[in-house]
Amino acid sequence: MHYPLQVVARQTGLSPHVLRAWERRYAVVQPTRSPSGRRLYRDEDVIRLKLLSQVTRLGHPIGSVATLTDTALRNLAKQASTPATGERTRLSSGSIDRERVAIVRDCIEAIRGFDADALNRLLKRTVLDSGYTALIRRVIAPLTRRLGQLWDDGTIQTAHEHFASGVIRAFLLDPARQYSGTVPTTTIVAATLQGQLHELGAVMAAALAAERGWRVVYLGPSLPSLEIASVAIKSEARAVALSVVYPEADPHIEHELLELRSHLPGKTPILIGGGAAESYRTAIEEAHAQLLDNFGAFQVALAKIRATRT
Repeated sequence: MHYPLQVVARQTGLSPHVLRAWERRYAVVQPTRSPSGRRLYRDEDVIRLKLLSQVTRLGHPIGSVATLTDTALRNLAKQASTPATGERTRLSSGSIDRERVAIVRDCIEAIRGFDADALNRLLKRTVLDSGYTALIRRVIAPLTRRLGQLWDDGTIQTAHEHFASGVIRAFLLDPARQYSGTVPTTTIVAATLQGQLHELGAVMAAALAAERGWRVVYLGPSLPSLEIASVAIKSEARAVALSVVYPEADPHIEHELLELRSHLPGKTPILIGGGAAESYRTAIEEAHAQLLDNFGAFQVALAKIRATRT
């Protein structure tokens, strides 16, 4: 049986853009063509693409796994899920770490030069090699931390940070980009509370949720809790995601959280992460929200919410 490109995208969770790029760069499969020139994929092509999608979501660069046999890909996926390891395995953690450091360094250089094209090329290259999850967790998250450090010590200007935020936000939230190849039916609202101006944490959360097949309503930074609750109710959101980065001692956060909790339906989870989130642990607990330490915990929380019947 043969399948067209859009069907394969839905079945594998790979966007048509990524499928074409992998075929062109790595020859992962060789689809046939219909009389009209459309790509047609066989059952074995779909199986292989599903395996490649699975292992790249685990963090393995496509360039490192493209030539592996289907059996090797299955074994790699099994190793990552065995209780004995408990963590996602990597083909070569040393080489991946070096590659990540190099990409973050190159991103910083692009930001210093206000070079949006160069920064976009670096982000796109990482997506094609490793997927959006790896991009966010291995590149954008450490890049954001590094930019914060450089800003603190005066090495870069506020303009650099704003420039980087704008480029990264536009890249991650590009409405033309397809994440899972399926029509999202479960909604999440992402934002930051009033006074929280650093939005990249919320942007990354929104992108990860979209990559997992959620419909994302992204509201941006510094929103009053009543507005966030109103949008969540109108959009029938199953969850609200908030990022708390700076400042670490905002006296208004506790009130905003409690206000948000009081206006949301009781069963709507509030998921909170970010560099300053831990400093608000008491307020988060009082609002019956979930404090998440990292993006892995965020993804687990999304999976649990989705598996829970409303």
